[in-house]
Amino acid sequence: MSEPKMAVVAGVNNAGPTPSPAQLKRFYSDMLLIRRFEERAGQLYGMGLIGGFCHLYIGQEAVVVGMQAAIEPRDQVITAYRDHGHMLACGMDPKGVMSELTGRSSGYSKGKGGSMHMFSAEKQFYGGHGIVGAQVPLGTGLAFANRYKNNGAVTLTYLGDGAANQGQVYESFNMAKLWNLPVIYIIENNQYAMGTSVSRSSAEPRFCKRGESFNIPGEEVDGMDVEAVYGAGSKAVEWCRGGNGPIILEMKTYRYRGHSMSDPAKYRTREEVQSVRERRDPIEHFGQRLVARGIIKEDELKAIDKEIRLTVNMAAEFAIESPEPDVSELTTDVFA
Repeated sequence: MSEPKMAVVAGVNNAGPTPSPAQLKRFYSDMLLIRRFEERAGQLYGMGLIGGFCHLYIGQEAVVVGMQAAIEPRDQVITAYRDHGHMLACGMDPKGVMSELTGRSSGYSKGKGGSMHMFSAEKQFYGGHGIVGAQVPLGTGLAFANRYKNNGAVTLTYLGDGAANQGQVYESFNMAKLWNLPVIYIIENNQYAMGTSVSRSSAEPRFCKRGESFNIPGEEVDGMDVEAVYGAGSKAVEWCRGGNGPIILEMKTYRYRGHSMSDPAKYRTREEVQSVRERRDPIEHFGQRLVARGIIKEDELKAIDKEIRLTVNMAAEFAIESPEPDVSELTTDVFA
């Protein structure tokens, strides 16, 4: 069976939109905010200020920044537990996100959700979900509601390469295509499902082909290149908004840290990680590309980094100084 290609889909602008210089600068600063935030979160975890699980997004920043730039405020986002980057890209306040990570009452879930369970209806962010693959049927349900309301909204449903092997994912694919739901399934293929490489866990390692039996087209995207992500994401949004049903985007990306903060990542070599950092880092390489194009200067990159570090440090201080939830909060919000 030949692989479905977006290039042959009628009504899709195959070139994708060209981002303006201002957008390109925003891509850089948004990716850097996620990187610096995650680095600080890792430090707070090491200090014992973040409890439970903590899955960092370092290395994958281009995926969510490029996709978020391709959608509109009415569109929704739902993802798994590696979710801090998605929250920040949606425009959620770093102070509120860091407060939730540290279990403070000023957090987005009042300090009771932690790293994996944050929500913001205002920003159309529907979690943060701890069960592998569980967000996929939920994202499909959001898309069903959009179709039912005929509101023109599109749902971005993120999942990892490990979740791509879950049965509920394929039930969702079937229903999404059966009803032509406006949902983009974004498979963030960071090469490792917890500690197991894709080559050892997946009979079909090209996840963009996973929708073939459901007649869902798919595209493989360089998830380390924010411009490539933005282009593919824009085409996919146009496809869904045009009433063509679901589509799959496989983002080939890489995480630098372990699966979670408790994972020493001994299943891969330091040389492998360092090689990716040197050859494909989504932030460093993009910044140098902007400099080479004359869009930004080296000293501007340094100024952006300085400002972002200040923002992240302020968020950390705000979180640390915020009170923990009162004991009376134990039984609130148990039911909707």
